[in-house]
Amino acid sequence: MSRYRDIVTPAVVADHINDPSWVILDCRFTLSDPEDGAEAYAEGHLPGARYADLERDLSGPRDGRSGRHPLPRPAAFADTLRAWGIGPGTQVVAYDEASSVYASRLWWLMRGFWGHEAVAVLDGGLMAWLAERRPLTTEVPKGSAGAAYPRSSHADGVWLDTAAVEAVVRGGDGRLLVDARGLARYRGTTEPFDPVAGHIPGARNRPFEGNLRPDRTFRPADELRSEFLALLDGRPAGEIVHYCGSGVSACHNILAMARAGLGVTALYPGSWSAWVSDRDRPVATGDRPE
Repeated sequence: MSRYRDIVTPAVVADHINDPSWVILDCRFTLSDPEDGAEAYAEGHLPGARYADLERDLSGPRDGRSGRHPLPRPAAFADTLRAWGIGPGTQVVAYDEASSVYASRLWWLMRGFWGHEAVAVLDGGLMAWLAERRPLTTEVPKGSAGAAYPRSSHADGVWLDTAAVEAVVRGGDGRLLVDARGLARYRGTTEPFDPVAGHIPGARNRPFEGNLRPDRTFRPADELRSEFLALLDGRPAGEIVHYCGSGVSACHNILAMARAGLGVTALYPGSWSAWVSDRDRPVATGDRPE
């Protein structure tokens, strides 16, 4: 049986709409209007899809230091997976409107945080599904809670807390920080969400938008591989650490690297919002990493 581990086409998903071993998750969300995604889901979604809310399902409680979208607590996420009917043998497919930012967060939680291999993002999202004139429904699937699904021990070590990132900034382990936000936020010329503008000293900028074609599908794997290898500049892929504003769009770069055959690389989940929760931490601005 084929397993999909990075992206999957609308045609393949359509062939498995009624497959009980597949679970489809609608991850649409709008940061400026947190209820918008759930409302859009209610108006129409892929047949059989359940709704995955960024803040209620894909994040944990905030404590003022862990960023705007901290990792969910393992016990809570295990309960969420159980409620969705996801177990070790489930093929999971995530989608959002088009860019796959929020779907990538679900993908990383399954792959990086939980150690679940069979999870993929619908390439091009809902926009690609509709472009192929495929159906939507307003029917909400009935509950199908499965057995408890514990986190794999193989998932340890693929994310860093703020103390570990502070060590990177001090030059303690030679890892490369990569910022997935747009250039204006990296430069510090604008900051719509957090109280301080700029980037973590030493970080390089790789806006997640660079992973996509104009139609919002992912660019070819060989192109992505070439660009990420250039960014690594001779480092092993395992030395890269991705971050963004709150640990969401950085997952898009991690997915792109996985698509490029470079493995599942590390995330700083707290990202910029956790970094600037302490005003004594250093901040860089401008185009250069330093």
